[in-house]
Amino acid sequence: MRALRLLRIVDTIGRFGLDEFLPRRGVVARAFFGAFRFWRPVAGPRGERLRLALESLGPVFVKFGQLLSVRRDMIPEDIADELAKLQDRVPPVPWPAIAAALDRAYGRPHAEVFASFDRDPIASASVAQVHFATLPDGREAAVKILRPGIERVIAEDVALLHALAAVVERIVPDGRRLRPREVVAEFEKIVGDELDLLREAANASHLRRNFSDARLLIVPEVYWDWCNRAVMVMQRIDGIPVNAVAELERCGIDIRKLARDGVEIFFTQVFRDGFFHADMHPGNIFVARDGRYCGVDFGIMGTLSEGDKNYLATNFMAFFHRDYRKVARAHVDAGWIPRDTRLDEFESAVRSVCEPIFDRPLKDIYFGKMLVRLFEVARRFDMEVQPQLVLLQKTLLQIEGLGRQLDPDLDLRRAAQPILERFMSEQMGVRGFLKHMRAEAPLWAAAFPQFPRLVHRLLADDAPRRLENAILELGRAQRRQTRVLAAIAVVLAVLVAGILWRAATG
Repeated sequence: MRALRLLRIVDTIGRFGLDEFLPRRGVVARAFFGAFRFWRPVAGPRGERLRLALESLGPVFVKFGQLLSVRRDMIPEDIADELAKLQDRVPPVPWPAIAAALDRAYGRPHAEVFASFDRDPIASASVAQVHFATLPDGREAAVKILRPGIERVIAEDVALLHALAAVVERIVPDGRRLRPREVVAEFEKIVGDELDLLREAANASHLRRNFSDARLLIVPEVYWDWCNRAVMVMQRIDGIPVNAVAELERCGIDIRKLARDGVEIFFTQVFRDGFFHADMHPGNIFVARDGRYCGVDFGIMGTLSEGDKNYLATNFMAFFHRDYRKVARAHVDAGWIPRDTRLDEFESAVRSVCEPIFDRPLKDIYFGKMLVRLFEVARRFDMEVQPQLVLLQKTLLQIEGLGRQLDPDLDLRRAAQPILERFMSEQMGVRGFLKHMRAEAPLWAAAFPQFPRLVHRLLADDAPRRLENAILELGRAQRRQTRVLAAIAVVLAVLVAGILWRAATG
């Protein structure tokens, strides 16, 4: 089976003319390259042909192409732009297979679990598909089911990707720098996380708690009693796809406000919570009739530490003020480039990337692309790309592209700066000090009643002995000092006596 799959991959390379990506130097490379002379490849730009090839190979390769599209530090921009068009438009699994998967997941007929179940899927993606259903208590739900046998398919295709990555690393001149095996390992982890729907349900529950006021974002409630690793059941939402601009306008929704709200939601997730939806393409975002966003599909989430948040906030604020020295210092302080890096050299490199961008009108400044270029510069100074920042970069590109699709005049700086300034104030100003004091107060409250006992133990156990030893040592030092002074006095007396006797005897 694996051999047949490999033959299909080779055939796809030939049909779409992807051999142009292969090296033509070396005996093995020339032999491998020569095999493709018998194909008549389709015409078109290389990025488009690569995208079509991945779509033809199936859902796992589509997902891999999606991951590659965000690694702009590793692949050319024209290919990254084309791969970004990849969507999970996968033919749905037939109903009998889905019904059997539900029966296996619950250990009994699904008709006993749900009051009703819609056989036609509402969405079908590479890993799972979604159906509407009604719970026994009458609540309407959306049910996400893993595609039957997807674990085996992913395991086989990932094994092939590992083998191909090893070949690329050996025969492509720049293979080691591109680190293909590392990219495949990262992909394997992301897809592996998506195969556990309990993990996705926990992500949804966490995000819903972070936006509990639902002022800007509605996150569906998870119905835990019906969830397991293969099935996730959550509240059904009624929304309009975010990219259906004409329909949104017909519903009287303020499109410009919608764009600004999207930016606020993203930066709030990043800087307030350090937990963000990392797959915010239009297929995962809807808009309620009252203009609030609705999020779905929580399989890929990003997390940021306090250090990551401080680094990003410092960088964005420095960008807004064109303070490139501060950008350089932030990278060194975060430990992401070596501490012996010359700041003036790194500052100059950052300025060469950012200054041409700032010569444009604000509405033409793309901060997502600027972040990508900043990572490219940092790599030249031995910065290791942080996985959480790759997800953030991908999401920022998606959010910025979506925001400008809604409002071409969107000024990301004007929308984001108040949020960043509030975060900086809360982290580093008086409010930040009070916030940290409040956070530490429970620890101090728990420890304070123990102070008398700890002091008593210190005095009762070790302190008296150490004090006594110190006093004895001091006494010994004083006696040594007295003996030295006495010896000096005797020597002086003898000298004076000798001088006087000599003077008396002439």
